Amino acid sequence: MSTTAAPREVSSPPPVPKVPAGGRTIRQRLNAFDMKVSPYLFISPFFILFLLVGLFPLAYTAYVSVHEWGLISGRQEYVGFDNYLNVLGQTNFAKATRNTFSIFLISSIPQVIAAIAIAAVLDQNIRARTFWRMGVLLPYVVAPVAVALIFSRLFADQSGMVNELLGLVGIDPIRWHAEVLPSHFAIATMVNFRWTGYNTLIFLAAMQAIPRDVYEAAIIDGAGRLRTFFSVTVPMLRPTLIFVIITATIGGLQIFDEPRMYDQLGQGGSDRQWLTLTMYLYELGWGPQKSFGQASAVAWILFLIIVVIGLVNFMITRRVATTGGKS
Repeated sequence: MSTTAAPREVSSPPPVPKVPAGGRTIRQRLNAFDMKVSPYLFISPFFILFLLVGLFPLAYTAYVSVHEWGLISGRQEYVGFDNYLNVLGQTNFAKATRNTFSIFLISSIPQVIAAIAIAAVLDQNIRARTFWRMGVLLPYVVAPVAVALIFSRLFADQSGMVNELLGLVGIDPIRWHAEVLPSHFAIATMVNFRWTGYNTLIFLAAMQAIPRDVYEAAIIDGAGRLRTFFSVTVPMLRPTLIFVIITATIGGLQIFDEPRMYDQLGQGGSDRQWLTLTMYLYELGWGPQKSFGQASAVAWILFLIIVVIGLVNFMITRRVATTGGKS
C-alpha cells in the first residue's frame, strides 16, 4: 500500500518595505536622528544649568560693571570703564589684592605639598588605614564659620593658646590681629586645616589607580622609595595635580569666610591688613556706598586674575610633572 505525501506549504518571504525615494525608511531615519541627538540630550542638563547659574550671571555682571547701578533708585547710566578705573585707583583695592595673594601663597603651596605627603603615607600598608583616611576628612566637615571662630581665639593677641605655647619656648607674644604677615599666616592656617584632608583623599584615590606593576618594575630596577615617589608617583599624578592646583587657586583667591570671621567687626582689620578681594567686593556692593557697578568691576577683575593664575599654574605643573617623568 503506497501513501502519497501531502505537499508542503512554502511560506512566502516577508514583504519588503517600500523604500522611499530618499533611500531610507522612516524608521531608519528616526533611528539615525536618535543616534545623533540622544548624546546631546543626555548632556544638555549640565549645559542648561551652567547657562543659568554660570554663564548668564557672568555676562550680566559684565553688563553691570560698565554702568552706574543704583539698587534702590533703579538708576542705570552707562559709564564705560570708569568703574574699573575708580576701583584700580583706590587704596583698599591695592591692599585687598596684596592680602589675597599673600594668603593664597601661604595657604595653597603648603596645602598641596602636605596633601601629597599625607596621601603617600596613607597609600602604604599601615594599620587602621580606613580610620586614618576618614580622619583626614573630618576638618572639612566642620563649618568654616566655626573654624574661623575657634582659630581666631587660638591666635588671640593677648590670651591665645598659640602665644602661650610660644612663650614656653621663650618666644615673645605675636600680634596675630595687628600685624600683616602674622594675620595672613593665621588665616592660611584655617584654610589649610579645612582643605588639606579633602585634597589628600583626591591624591590618595589617584595614587591607588596607579598600576602596582609599575612600582614593582621600579623596585626591580633598584629605585628606592623616594626615587619611586618622584619618578613614578608624581608624574602619574599629573592630571590630578593640575586639577587640585587649579581648584586650590580658585578657592584661595576667592577666600571670604575665614578673614571675614577672623575678628568681630569683619572689616579686614583696623588697617585692612587682611582685607581680601571678595571682602572688598562685598563691601562695595552692600556697604554704605552700595555701588553695584564697582562691585561688579571688582568681580570681573578677580575673574581675570583667576584665569591668568590658573593658566600659569597649569603650564608650570604640566612642565614640572613631565620633567619629573623624564628624570
